[in-house]
Amino acid sequence: MTAKPLPVGEGGATRFSYLRDPEAIYRQSFATIRAEARLERFPPDVAGLAVRIAHACGMVEVVDDLVFTHDVAARGRAALLAGAPVLVDCRMVEAGIIRSRLPTGTEIVSLIGDPSLPELARRFGTTRSAAMVELWRDRLDGAVVAIGNAPTALFRLLELLEEGAPRPAAILGFPVGLVGAAESKAALAEGGFGVPFLTLPGRRGGSAMASAAVNALAREGI
Repeated sequence: MTAKPLPVGEGGATRFSYLRDPEAIYRQSFATIRAEARLERFPPDVAGLAVRIAHACGMVEVVDDLVFTHDVAARGRAALLAGAPVLVDCRMVEAGIIRSRLPTGTEIVSLIGDPSLPELARRFGTTRSAAMVELWRDRLDGAVVAIGNAPTALFRLLELLEEGAPRPAAILGFPVGLVGAAESKAALAEGGFGVPFLTLPGRRGGSAMASAAVNALAREGI
C-alpha cells in the first residue's frame, strides 16, 4: 500500500498514513509471507525458517530457491536447547541474533576480531574469515554454524569436514557476493558431509538471513 501524505502537522512535518503499531506490523508481515509463499514442500519446522528468511530480506520468492535437508530445523533446534554454541563468521550475524531467545548461557562465537588472524591468514594464504574457521576446530562438534558473509569461510569449513573435523549439528550457509558465494553454497549442497544444512543458492545471501535462521531455530512456532 502506498503511503498517502496527510495535512502538514506541528513543526511543518508531513504526516503519512501508515501502520505504526509494531505488533500489528509484525503480524501482518508474517501473515503476508505465509499467504504468498509456496511453503508446501517444507516440513513445518523448516517452513518456519523459510518464513524468517523471507522476512529478513523482504523477498517472498526466496523460499522457492532454498535448499535444505529435512532434519536441519530439528537438529539445529535440539543443539541449541542442549546448550551448543553458535559459530558465526562476522559481527553482523552476531548482532542480528536475538540473544533473549537462546537458552541462558548460550555462547555466540565471533572470532573475526581475534588478533592472531592477520598472521594466520598470511601463513595460509587466505582471507581472515577462512583463517578464523581454523579457530573453530575445538568448538565444531554439535555446534550451530551460521555463515552470512564470507564464501571463503564456508569453503574452509567444508574442507575441514572433508579432513575429518568434528561435525556441527547444522550449517546455515548464506554467504553473499559475486565471487565464490554461489560456488561455496553449491559445494555445501552437493557435499553435505552428513551435516544438516540450509542454504540459498546463487549470489544472494547475507548476515540478516543467517541470523534470521538462527532466530527461527531458537523460537519454535514462528
